[in-house]
Amino acid sequence: MQLQDLNLVVILPIVVIQLILMNIAFVDLYRRETTRGPKLLWVFVILLGNILGSIVYFTVGRKSES
Repeated sequence: MQLQDLNLVVILPIVVIQLILMNIAFVDLYRRETTRGPKLLWVFVILLGNILGSIVYFTVGRKSES
């Protein structure tokens, strides 16, 4: 196994997880009526924050349904 193959084996799962989290975050953001802060701001946080942006949205940006 070469170094290039090892890099692909490590990076590919991280990229897949990132894309899945981003998609779930965007669907949730679209379906919610209210969030903590403007929705456009959360779009940029999710897009530019990579994995952490989606995690921050799920922990801070969502308002409780009650």
